Amino acid sequence: MDSYRNLENKFRRYKAHVSTAGTTQFHLRNPYTIAWWSAAFPGFGHLLLSKYLRGLVLFIWEVIVNYQAKINLAMVHSFCGNIDSAKEILDPRWMLMYIPVYLFGIWDSYRTTVDMNKVYLLAEREDAPFNAFTIGALEINYLDKRNPVMSVIWSLFMPGLGQLYIHRILTAFFAMVWTIIFLYFSKTLIAVQLLFLGEVQQSTAILDPQWLLYMPSMWGFAVYDSYMNTVENNKLFDAEQKNFLIKKFQNPNFRINKGNVVR
Repeated sequence: MDSYRNLENKFRRYKAHVSTAGTTQFHLRNPYTIAWWSAAFPGFGHLLLSKYLRGLVLFIWEVIVNYQAKINLAMVHSFCGNIDSAKEILDPRWMLMYIPVYLFGIWDSYRTTVDMNKVYLLAEREDAPFNAFTIGALEINYLDKRNPVMSVIWSLFMPGLGQLYIHRILTAFFAMVWTIIFLYFSKTLIAVQLLFLGEVQQSTAILDPQWLLYMPSMWGFAVYDSYMNTVENNKLFDAEQKNFLIKKFQNPNFRINKGNVVR
């Protein structure tokens, strides 16, 4: 670690950093995809960019303002064709507050993605070395290859487990805590239990739609984030291993010219 810290003053940009809390890296992202996740749930786009503080602020804002404005409940009425009920249930004091921040989340995640793609291209060109292993009193983290399918499977069981599998501790903690909150207040597990007992009407009636509609976005985000980061971590592992083998084992006189190996 000391040798890595000494390198920090020699290079301008780094592609990645491996810490006890997780692996943070630059890689190319589709700005429209990130903006879409911000539209699905403010904060998710920034979390995908590893902008944890900004993403958490927007996420908590979404939960509080959405709940007070009763937007999810109005959506349920709209889906059922009860347009008048949807209009009546909305609280304009909170609803008008919701719109500008919602649009900001989409715009800012798109803008940030474009900027980070540019930084990635510059960092890729500079090809500065980065640490591939870290050890601390609480955790050990290192680059290795993991199966993206397993990340998806564990995320489907419970949001956050896929992130734990690839050692994204901050995102895992965030996803698991908020999933517990959504499950508890939506009474989803009670509804599932009643459904197994054959009490279909009672199972439907006990659900709280205001909290229930948060959950599809959370599950989808957990699956996408774990899969995407597993793939990118595998690419980072391959790149780091390639550079290591070239520097340590490849003959310095090795050249490739027009498809022919020249020594």
